Amino acid sequence: MATIRQVKVGRAIQRAVSEVITGHLSDPRIEGLISVTHVDVAADLRMADVYLSILAKDAATEGRTFQALEHARSRIQSWVADAVQSRFCPVLRLHLDEKFKKTIETLNLINRLAEERPSSEGEAPGSSDPPEGEETQRRAMDADEALDERQ
Repeated sequence: MATIRQVKVGRAIQRAVSEVITGHLSDPRIEGLISVTHVDVAADLRMADVYLSILAKDAATEGRTFQALEHARSRIQSWVADAVQSRFCPVLRLHLDEKFKKTIETLNLINRLAEERPSSEGEAPGSSDPPEGEETQRRAMDADEALDERQ
């Protein structure tokens, strides 16, 4: 379990890395939407695992973007050192966060199942799915469209 200090340092690192990526890196290989999903800081505050979610038009672009970010890690590290007030600046390790993609895939599966599900013959007239089901379907369709655009 993370201590309060680890959580605070993690948030500061997350903000600093986001700011550096959006405003201070000018590598043409960096394309798409990049977000810092979360940061795990070691108990001794000397290492930090930074998880990035990259949404680009294809997998090759994602790979190039991550390589460019990995190449700029030392520059990102120096910006983080200025932003984090600590005795030591944590060494950053960058990781791709695949959770968002898995969430989109799950929503797509839910959407497909909802479309394939035959309507029950024994339903009472005028009954319909609850509003939560319609919201889930709408979100799944939006996620499916986002995934199609990406591919």
